[in-house]
Amino acid sequence: MKQKLILFFTITLCLQSFAQHLKGRVVDDFKQPIENVYIYNSIKNTHTHTNENGSFILENTVADDILEIGLLGFEKKEITITKTDIENGITIALVSKIFQLDELVLRKEINALETITKVDLELNPVNSSQEILRKVPGLIIGQHAGGGKAEQIFLRGFDIDHGTDISLSVDGMPINMVSHAHGQGYSDLHFLIPETIQKINFGKGPYYANTGDFNTAGYVDFSTKKAINNNSVSVGFGDFNSLRTLGMFNLLDTKKDQNAYVAVEYIETDGAFESPQNFNRVNIFGKYNAFINDTDRISLTASHFTSSWDASGQIPERAVANGSINRFGAIDDTEGGFTSRTNFNIELNKTLDDASLLKANAFYSHYNFELYSNFTFFLEDALNGDQIKQFEDRDIFGMNVQLSNIVNYGNVEATYTKGVGLRYDLINDIELSHTKNRSETLEQIQLGSVKQTNMYAFFNADFEVGKFKISPSVRLDYFKFLYNDRLNPTYTTLSKSEAIVSPKLNFLYTQKDNLQWYLKSGIGFHSNDARVILQQETDKILPRAYGADFGNIWKPTKNLVLNTAVWYLLSEEELVYVGDAGVIEPSGKSERFGFDFGLRYQFTDWLYLDTDLTATKARSLENISGEDYIPLSPDFTMSGGLSFSNLGNFSGGLRYRFIDDRPANEDNSIVADGYFVSDFNINYKMKNITFGVAIENIFDVAWNETQFATESRLQNETESVEEIHFTPGTPFFAKATITYAF
Repeated sequence: MKQKLILFFTITLCLQSFAQHLKGRVVDDFKQPIENVYIYNSIKNTHTHTNENGSFILENTVADDILEIGLLGFEKKEITITKTDIENGITIALVSKIFQLDELVLRKEINALETITKVDLELNPVNSSQEILRKVPGLIIGQHAGGGKAEQIFLRGFDIDHGTDISLSVDGMPINMVSHAHGQGYSDLHFLIPETIQKINFGKGPYYANTGDFNTAGYVDFSTKKAINNNSVSVGFGDFNSLRTLGMFNLLDTKKDQNAYVAVEYIETDGAFESPQNFNRVNIFGKYNAFINDTDRISLTASHFTSSWDASGQIPERAVANGSINRFGAIDDTEGGFTSRTNFNIELNKTLDDASLLKANAFYSHYNFELYSNFTFFLEDALNGDQIKQFEDRDIFGMNVQLSNIVNYGNVEATYTKGVGLRYDLINDIELSHTKNRSETLEQIQLGSVKQTNMYAFFNADFEVGKFKISPSVRLDYFKFLYNDRLNPTYTTLSKSEAIVSPKLNFLYTQKDNLQWYLKSGIGFHSNDARVILQQETDKILPRAYGADFGNIWKPTKNLVLNTAVWYLLSEEELVYVGDAGVIEPSGKSERFGFDFGLRYQFTDWLYLDTDLTATKARSLENISGEDYIPLSPDFTMSGGLSFSNLGNFSGGLRYRFIDDRPANEDNSIVADGYFVSDFNINYKMKNITFGVAIENIFDVAWNETQFATESRLQNETESVEEIHFTPGTPFFAKATITYAF
């Protein structure tokens, strides 16, 4: 009997030691791979997720095991594994369906907040590039200077200007412009056609090793679609001579292992201003996607955009108050500009072995920028005015490589991600000049060439221990700055290099299927303008930011999801770019702390509510109390709305955004007025044709979209005045669109 028991246990142990695993791939209706699908073996109580190629490996799986496959936005599937599946692998096709919040299970989500944003994007699709960033919970934008200039961004108590403290990218290609003619981190998203967006990945705070420069308040990474469902043509007309046309066309819609599509967009408008904006923009985007084999994928993307516009600029409150101009008038209507960007990006996702995935991309961008502004009118030059020109011509080269490995240590699953990358900016003829009427150069203030290199490496580990996920990581960045001043009669190359190490440590605890807790901590940074570093001997070349977040995601009922966070961020240096002087003014250390809250509620299958708010206290640490306000840092923002879909043939929504009054200078003696603005859209689908009507500012609120405390002097004034200068927000604006899909 004893020998039989020994033999039995020996056989059992051998069977366990030679336990089999299942290899598979999950695709959608169009044979495209689906990432982050949850694969659960209900017999063995084991699980895994698909990678970016849709592939997965499920350990300890044998014939007759039952798998549950699910992802929000797709019909759940249950299959019984066969011996053939074990031997040859399995391909699982999921059928897409309407998002239902009651199907969200936090335990299954790798990034629950990203999934929630995916729901928002699906139910409230954007139809303009200015709306793209508003999909990030808690982020507020403002447009000024004629619609062709990059948006002003507000997030977590930061006036980020055009991108100083947020890292933005598309398909692994950076958007932020280092040492830009207009301001450090300048980020123009207008080359991105909103209908091509597949996914928005984001994170708040400096807690992510795979993002580096500018990731202090957070980062946003956009992924474009690998394929489109249908060909479509859309034409929209609106107030102020507004026109938008869009065409999206499949080029290889009959092949299963490869596909390609192209999108073309044209926009023009005069705006609500007395002096027409004469704004126009052309976007062309093309993408080719192919599987080299069953697991490896390559993508090629090419795009080009060009835009030009006139602008009325920021106007002083006193000119409107005394009746010399109205809200949509101008002091100097010769402002405006031109910009273009051409991009090439190649991406490779390759499965090296059962537990290793290589992800790489290489990119090239050619960028042009020319902007004419007049912030101070006749303060410096009483005869010709203070118009300035900012110009640059830039080439960007770069690549990113990431290698992920999964290793099992008994009951602990570890994922190790290693990455390296390079970005090189060659900026020719970066210029700041005093001009007149956009045609005559009166004085060249700055003129030169910048060469800036950023190399990086990072290591991130994710350890899944029961209900915990522990993620330590570290990042190393190296910068090289070169500048040739062409206004210097003697040829000289100024140079400086700097390196920085940024550690991170994050914890995630999934207490239940409906409750997650997280604690994040890390150090981030943003670079300085090369001209300032090399010509002004700035102490903080790479100012650090130290942050911590503690929060949760909670689903108290099947149709309600709440997310909350308390956070703190310490910045070593606040940097303010002075556009008309071409310098950056450092203002010392600062701190911000606050509270984030988000709510998603699905009333019915067709009615969905979302709202996000952020309350912040932002103060300088190097000024006395009462004079320690950080100009334009918002202390309260809120945005959200109601959306409806599949209500018969109707869909649409009501959106709102709110920003509170905020200090415009250090002692809060000048205040930038807050605003509450609402937009509405409704669509009706009839077979292959969709009719849509969109209304911006439905209550016709008189609001100021961007505001600055500026010292200026009008031509008839003897003394200068410092007060709010603003760009008026869009009044009631209606647009009708018709779309034909085929």
